[in-house]
Amino acid sequence: MFDPAFAQRLVLLNGLFPLALCGWDGFRGQLGANPLEFILRLTGGLALVFLTLTLTVTPLVAWFGPPWLIRLRRTLGLLAFFHASLHFTAYVWFDKMFDLAAVGVDVLRRPFILFGMLGFLVMIPLAATSTNRMIKRLGAARWKRLHRLTYVAAVAGVIHFYLFVKADTTMPLAFAAIVGLLLVYRWLRAQQLTTLGLDPKR
Repeated sequence: MFDPAFAQRLVLLNGLFPLALCGWDGFRGQLGANPLEFILRLTGGLALVFLTLTLTVTPLVAWFGPPWLIRLRRTLGLLAFFHASLHFTAYVWFDKMFDLAAVGVDVLRRPFILFGMLGFLVMIPLAATSTNRMIKRLGAARWKRLHRLTYVAAVAGVIHFYLFVKADTTMPLAFAAIVGLLLVYRWLRAQQLTTLGLDPKR
């Protein structure tokens, strides 16, 4: 019999495995000529991957029906926030040495930093309300409305990635296409619920 808890643990272990490899490579001094850039690319890329995977859970359940996938959504979302936090910390610590004034200047002058910061800030309340206790406290309807901000974080993350790479935009455009399709799905689903006389906001 399939065990959803085992699937959660498997996703968590696989989600942390790249960081374990990064730590091992760092210990051996094999992060390349620019270790900070390597770490920023790794953590930022993983954050966007897990954020996108989080958004795919709902349509996968709607199309294929395995309800246990819903239980993975929280794990994927927390992995996205964890990697985004590491991405943010590496930038503020190693790049700016906790100089908040310099961070503020970066946000104002460099659009890709602005969108990256927006995406990260949006994810904070999502992570803070990810527990069953917070779902009960907010109520299911309010919680769902709040967690639609996941799409905002994903769009901001894609723009951040696109503006950052500058040259080869293949990967950012691939993420943009996936997130765009998920947004279209969300809109079509809302229209369908409205047609059926149901509240799409619930």
